[in-house]
Amino acid sequence: MMNKLLSSTRYFILIAVFSSLVAAISMLVLAGIEVVQLVISAFSINLDPESIKMLAVKFIGVIDLLLLGTVFYITALGLYELFIDDRVQLPPWLHINELDDLKNKLIAVVVVIMVVMFLENVVTWDSGQNLLYLGIAIAVVIASITFFLGWSGKRVK
Repeated sequence: MMNKLLSSTRYFILIAVFSSLVAAISMLVLAGIEVVQLVISAFSINLDPESIKMLAVKFIGVIDLLLLGTVFYITALGLYELFIDDRVQLPPWLHINELDDLKNKLIAVVVVIMVVMFLENVVTWDSGQNLLYLGIAIAVVIASITFFLGWSGKRVK
């Protein structure tokens, strides 16, 4: 009886799956709307160098939305595959066999998001030192993640 009860509690993960999926769809739809608005505005504004620069920054911001949507989508798929049904039709590179697989895929996307965020700041840089501090902070986080993944991988084996 207890075994059946505990086994069926895994379906509570569907709350996380649906929430992540709704978040993913929302972010991707918002990014699509933003792209359409940016393209329309790109052809209706005066294309001086400053306007082009600001348009580029806005498109980079859209990439952030797309990547966040991707993170939520990968989370939804991974949790579903891990806890509910591992027969989901996915490309081989997206199959998640254990929680570490999901963690590694998410960390990879988070690193890319940080790089995109840094790029967005580079484009709008006003020659202050804040960019240097941001770059150092991102580099420290990425180095820490790399160390942690390397350390935990060696420890598990």
